[in-house]
Amino acid sequence: MAEKKAKKITKKPLKKVPVKKASPKKAPAKKVAIKKTPVKKTLKKNTKKVVKTNTIANDKSKIAPYKPKKNEKYMSAAMKKHFIAVLLLWKEHLKEEMQKTFDHLRAKGETYADPIDRASQEEEFAFELRTRDRERKLINKIAISIEQIKQDEYGWCESCGDEIGIKRLEARPTATHCIDCKTLDEIKEKQLSG
Repeated sequence: MAEKKAKKITKKPLKKVPVKKASPKKAPAKKVAIKKTPVKKTLKKNTKKVVKTNTIANDKSKIAPYKPKKNEKYMSAAMKKHFIAVLLLWKEHLKEEMQKTFDHLRAKGETYADPIDRASQEEEFAFELRTRDRERKLINKIAISIEQIKQDEYGWCESCGDEIGIKRLEARPTATHCIDCKTLDEIKEKQLSG
């Protein structure tokens, strides 16, 4: 009996789905001119300065990468000035983040009665403190890099003495080794750690 019902179900005809034909292409619509209201040039200049100042203060990546001029000497005065600005801005940004963390820890320093809530809060605080500790060490590296710029030692590899390179310094302003020496160090570290 079950076999007959199964056969009846499978014998139903399939419905055909109607296929939509593509409509013919329409002529492109005409562009409408939009009138712009004139803005005073003095106002425009002032707002650009304000925007640039505010965005640069927030993050080191807001400073445009340095583009060396034709036949410019490596680590010229202009390059040094650029990297000092990048390092100081990065240092200020890290200090602001540290202050935000300390304020957050003071404000949220309440104790919970539930041990699970207390444990999750302590874990969150421990994570934030580990992050800030890494940033504190980075601030020390930034200070060392600024000192190296003042002593004309910045931008040169500590291992081989070659140029580190502008692109590498833009990516990591506290770099002390060229890409080749750093790669060799990483390979040796992998071999030693197993």
